[in-house]
Amino acid sequence: MNTPLAERIRPRSLSEVCGQQHILGENGPLRRLLDAGKMTNMIFYGPSGVGKTTVANIIADMANLPFRKLNATVAAGKDIKDVLGETNSLEGIGGILLYLDEIQYLNKKQQQTLLEYIEDGRVTLIASTTENPYFYVYKAILSRCAVFEFKEITREEIAGNLSRGMEALNRENGLEKTLDPEAAARIAARCGGDVRASLNALELAYYVASGKEITPADVDAAGQKNYAAYDRSGDDHYELLSALQKSVRGSDPDAAVFYLAKLLELGDLAGACRRMLVMASEDVGLAYSQAAVVVNACVEAAQMTGLPEAAIPLAHAVILMATSPKSNSANEALKAAQRDIRSGLGRDMPSRLKNNHFFGVGDHKDDYLYPHDYPDHWVRQQYLPDDIRDKRYYEFGENKAEQAAKAYWEKIKK
Repeated sequence: MNTPLAERIRPRSLSEVCGQQHILGENGPLRRLLDAGKMTNMIFYGPSGVGKTTVANIIADMANLPFRKLNATVAAGKDIKDVLGETNSLEGIGGILLYLDEIQYLNKKQQQTLLEYIEDGRVTLIASTTENPYFYVYKAILSRCAVFEFKEITREEIAGNLSRGMEALNRENGLEKTLDPEAAARIAARCGGDVRASLNALELAYYVASGKEITPADVDAAGQKNYAAYDRSGDDHYELLSALQKSVRGSDPDAAVFYLAKLLELGDLAGACRRMLVMASEDVGLAYSQAAVVVNACVEAAQMTGLPEAAIPLAHAVILMATSPKSNSANEALKAAQRDIRSGLGRDMPSRLKNNHFFGVGDHKDDYLYPHDYPDHWVRQQYLPDDIRDKRYYEFGENKAEQAAKAYWEKIKK
């Protein structure tokens, strides 16, 4: 039988879904919505293997609507239009349910194509994404959808779900094998919160085991990658990202590429990309501003190609940052300004900085001096609020780039 175990025992009802009790439990918002017979457009987001597709399939059965599924990583504009065209057919005249997996890979124009159809109800959209939808989904789509976060499955939930897998395997093979609790715990620890991965590991261990009980040794012999040292939702996740950033900050390219490789080997492409985008400005910063451009380009390339090829542009970016001059002057300036804002300083900006339509009769419209009308495109005038008019937030760093900027402005502003 070539169909994976996870697919063979895919839940057929919400009560069979592993985990997600915060939305699917008796008082969960998604469960209450569906029990009330209310069908709405939805976006599911969370890591892979936690039940997003499974729940979408269950909802499709409950809705009794024609169900269509597209994966945005491979779907073209024509594929979307073909599905939307079905709303004019006899089968789709009452509406269709479209499950759009990995919606973040659709461009803005492709997402806009859906708007008219979900607006008038011809299409009920359920979209899924492993990324934060508030950053990746077109705002007009987002505003018409209920957003539900799917969380990583706990080790205890994974271990409990393995019993369903054992029942299915024994039934299919006419055997009565058992699963050692320690072996179940080992599978749960290694799967990184991915139900699908845990069931695949169980199936391998089941056939590797020569005895009537699946032991921890059988799990090891099945050759599954060890995720035990990495909890993506816990401290291990942040410790690895911290080690990556501190190695770059410390200008150690060997350590930096090691921690990057470890993150990617564990499948955390998104976490590595997000942290690297921040590092380019926080740690390299104004000492080499072009680093932010290069890192952004490498991250985009990595996201387009996906793993394992994504590792190559990210290695390019991380070694560039590790070997670049460093400056945190922009970050320090920001933090100093934030401290003053949070303490209540600088509440009223000078009137000359406000838009003209804010001015009333008697206000000084013409106080603002347009710098481009003056030599060297600069003229002395006050920009900060009165109570902090003499504050200095930014201090030029000692690196070549910032010192060159300092020399230029000292000459202009003398």
